Amino acid sequence: MALLITIIVLALIFDYINGFHDAANAIATVVATKVLTPFQAVVWAAFFNFLAYWVFGFGVADTVAKTAHTIDINLVVILAGVIAAICWNLLTWWLGIPSSSSHTLIGGFAGAAVAHAIYMHGFSDYTVVEDGVTITRHWYNIVNWYDPGKPGGLPTGVIIIIAFIVLAPLVGAIASYLISIWLLHSAGKSIYPKIFTAALMVLTVWFVAHMVETEIEKPRFESHFWSVALEPHNIKWFLVGFIVLSVSTFCLFFSSLNYNQSESILKKMQLLSSAAFSLGHGGNDSQKVMGIIAAAVIVYINKEGVVLEDMPSWLQVALPDGDTPGIMPEWIPLACYSAIAAGTLSGGWKIVKTMGSKITKVTSFEGVAAETAGALTLYFTEHLKIPVSTTHTITGSIIGVGLTKRVSAVRWGVTVSLIWAWILTIPISALLAAICYYLLKIFL
Repeated sequence: MALLITIIVLALIFDYINGFHDAANAIATVVATKVLTPFQAVVWAAFFNFLAYWVFGFGVADTVAKTAHTIDINLVVILAGVIAAICWNLLTWWLGIPSSSSHTLIGGFAGAAVAHAIYMHGFSDYTVVEDGVTITRHWYNIVNWYDPGKPGGLPTGVIIIIAFIVLAPLVGAIASYLISIWLLHSAGKSIYPKIFTAALMVLTVWFVAHMVETEIEKPRFESHFWSVALEPHNIKWFLVGFIVLSVSTFCLFFSSLNYNQSESILKKMQLLSSAAFSLGHGGNDSQKVMGIIAAAVIVYINKEGVVLEDMPSWLQVALPDGDTPGIMPEWIPLACYSAIAAGTLSGGWKIVKTMGSKITKVTSFEGVAAETAGALTLYFTEHLKIPVSTTHTITGSIIGVGLTKRVSAVRWGVTVSLIWAWILTIPISALLAAICYYLLKIFL
């Protein structure tokens, strides 16, 4: 039990470090454009990091918890993964490199699991009993590399997460580029951008209405209206609608505003887009730590032969299985969201400088486009239960707005250095975790 508690504490420390390491993702553009002072910006971001507690579910947490087969590993694996993730996060923070905390955690977990398989079985096959069935696995299959998912559902696994090293910034860049082009054309006197905007508003209302769930299994209020309105799944889609409709409304009147009026409104909209991105950051990254804590509890239950009901009520955790919903005590998400919000309050000024000015010069106009694109990307990937990097997403979004000016507006030397950091994060974290695992085995 002592080792389990140690892992939970270290996981929350990692969550705190994640907050100040990735604070730049949400606040860099509002600081660069002087919409908020650095202190105001971190308070703003931290508030919405915590507010994400009431908005997002546990889909990403479930994906992270299943990075390795919990029946095959022990608590030393998870401890080594968390220690390696903390070390790499602190190093990249010190160097001012906006690497992915998410991929650090995934890489650490996977690397320690593979090291455990080699330690226990060498490079030979081994058998495990899962749900009463004996299964033969290769040593490398201790990690959930690829799971095709349910029929009609999306695949999961480490390979999908690795694929989003490319896809997340690419989606962010394309989205921010398109939003920037939309805003630029809306500034003109042509009627066509207004027709497009009106059509987009209608389409958005239809989409949100289609995504909202009206049949709530466990209503939180006696009133059906409030139960539907404040259901976390629905709140996320209401936010998507609100963001798109807010930008659309501005686009309808953009051509009739002078420079000072438009700049004033854009700065206010930056507060909205920054808040939306901070919500996505909190919801996406806190869930990864929830997943690690859930995996640790389940491994403890498996290895100790404890029945779930015999665990203390505050440690009764179960992952979703088919149609059976998971169990997550309230203190876990509350602690995770509090930790990341506290970390964001601490700031990460070296990375703010990289994100806010070194990639490309960012104005209020471009800040709105980048953060809106980043937030929408995070909301949709969270809906798909894919743990993407908020760092990669916002970096891609900033590159996208830079490309609307000219290709040379993006400082590609800085960008290439960032991409190398992204590529190396998972393998280096995995290697660090493997070393940590073998060192820990000497003492544990």
